[in-house]
Amino acid sequence: MKLIIDYHYGQLNDDNYLTETPKIINTWLKLANYYKNRGSDDLFFELYNEPPHMNTQVWKDAAYNLVTAIRKVDKKRTLIIGASNFNSIYELSRFVRLADENIIYTVHFYEPFLFTHQGALWVGDQVATTGVTFPYIAEKFPVLNPKTKGTWGETNYYQYRTDGNEQSLTDKLLIVKKWATKYNVPLVCTEYGVYNKYADEDSRCRYIKAVRHALKKLNIPSVLWEYNDNFSIFNGKPSLATLPACMRDAIGYTAKK
Repeated sequence: MKLIIDYHYGQLNDDNYLTETPKIINTWLKLANYYKNRGSDDLFFELYNEPPHMNTQVWKDAAYNLVTAIRKVDKKRTLIIGASNFNSIYELSRFVRLADENIIYTVHFYEPFLFTHQGALWVGDQVATTGVTFPYIAEKFPVLNPKTKGTWGETNYYQYRTDGNEQSLTDKLLIVKKWATKYNVPLVCTEYGVYNKYADEDSRCRYIKAVRHALKKLNIPSVLWEYNDNFSIFNGKPSLATLPACMRDAIGYTAKK
């Protein structure tokens, strides 16, 4: 098993990066010193989980400073870095890679957001429309929730007829795959999944299977989000007994003989 330590729930933004970046560096230096003798094949550092929607150059400067600081302590550790706007595939496709040769670049993939985050209160009215299936089925497509009108979620609602299918998933992942190929850098998807409160089980299974196949086809290693909370793949406490048959198929689980 490989372990990734990531810096979660950071407060970095365009306004405070001059004071916040040194705080992040200080935390990483403590960890880097503590783990510097730990094998670099077993332990990875993800420097900042989901940098917010911020100036891309500001984030790149912060990332550069983080890498530079860690390299003074640990020159061999593989580092994982994503782009701004919450590890966006689109922002990474516009990112200019860092000079360091031992970095894996990461994305979080939740496209189409209208489906994967439907009803998620922390997102807001943009995803208030629930009952969205995967793939798109015209006869089952719900009416737009009035709260969503005037938000970017309304645009996503009308685009779902073209976005809600397996080919669209592959096309979107190709955006970052082409970027990684251009710069000859490794790429990983460290999150994909579906908020499970409103999306029906069969749709979640079909989506996870489709994303997993697309990632595999593009040779992008991936991590499913998540194990035991709002995006859990289980129906109850995690165990094989609560893992639905369709989800076993979706994740490619086969029982050991």
